[in-house]
Amino acid sequence: MANFNKVLLMGNLTRDPELRYTASGAAVATFGMAINRRYKQGDEWKEDVCFVDITVWGKQGENCAEYLSKGRPVFVDGYLRFTTWETDNGQKRSKLDVTANTVQFLGGRGDAPRGGSTEPMGEEPPFPAGKEDDIPF
Repeated sequence: MANFNKVLLMGNLTRDPELRYTASGAAVATFGMAINRRYKQGDEWKEDVCFVDITVWGKQGENCAEYLSKGRPVFVDGYLRFTTWETDNGQKRSKLDVTANTVQFLGGRGDAPRGGSTEPMGEEPPFPAGKEDDIPF
């Protein structure tokens, strides 16, 4: 039987990335993501939020720790990982999280989470300002 483990997520960071190094010197960054889902139930719109922990290894983890912060939007391509451990007092714990293969930063450096600052980012727009008819898509 074939197996397939791939996760694609787009959402906002719930906390600043934490960067650590393993004993062998490998960089590993962790952060949380919130993924919102809106759906209609009868005549009413509802919102569901899923919170997911993300682990990113190597140079990409270092980049996440340097350039990302709470509220920033990201797109994560990775896989699910299930971890079990025992606490100091003997309780068994388990957790399902995502290990990222790639993390794409969305928005500009000055982007703030929804409802955030409206200060200009100081960057040029990706295409020249013009009429809507000038946009090729």
